[in-house]
Formats: sequence, C-alpha cells, structure tokens
Amino acid sequence: MAKITEYYALKQELENIQNQLAKMANDERFKQEIEFKEKLEKLINSYGKSNKEVIELLDPKSAAAPVATSANSGRKKRALKVYVNPHTNETIETRGGNHKQLKEWKAEYGNDTVEGWLQASE
Repeated sequence: MAKITEYYALKQELENIQNQLAKMANDERFKQEIEFKEKLEKLINSYGKSNKEVIELLDPKSAAAPVATSANSGRKKRALKVYVNPHTNETIETRGGNHKQLKEWKAEYGNDTVEGWLQASE
C-alpha cells in the first residue's frame, strides 16, 4: 500500500505544480519578462554578440573583478607536515591537525612527543 500512497501524493504534487504554472503563465509581469528576454536575445543574436560580451559592455566592473572560487579563496594553503613514528616507522603527511592517525598518536604518546616527530614542514 505504500507505493499507491506515494503515487497519489506525487499525483497531487504534480497537480499543484501544474496549477502554479498556469497561474504564472497568466501573470502579466511574467509575460512582460518573457517578452523582454525574447527581444533581448533576438537583438544580441542580430549583432552576433555573446551574453558575456553584453555583460562586459554594460558592466565593465563585473568583468574586471572575477568572482573568487573555492580554489582561489584568498587563503593560503597550509604547510604540509610530515610526521614519522619512531616506534612503527609509519609516516603521516597532513596539512591540518584533523588527521585520524595523528590524533590517535597524540592520544597515545602525548602532543609534545608527537610534535617532536615532525620531520619536514613545507
């Protein structure tokens, strides 16, 4: 019975969405926006321009200052730290202190001892 209940719930949701679309299609402001978009696209195409070129033309500041991405957020990368456990000769390379094995070592041997195992830091 769960499938049939899910079916009727989805059917009701579909009807609600169709009603919302019908209301939107009859909205005068929506019709004006669609008309503007179509005319703008036709104008852009008639001059052989791209959307990016039009944006650069209308707002040069937005083209001059690219948006920061997660890879280039302005924050410098953390230094790579290499720890070598003298008891097991295991090596850990990490850029932060949230490494699972490193935490286990610090819990077992103590923070100061493990920090003494630091071999290289870039």
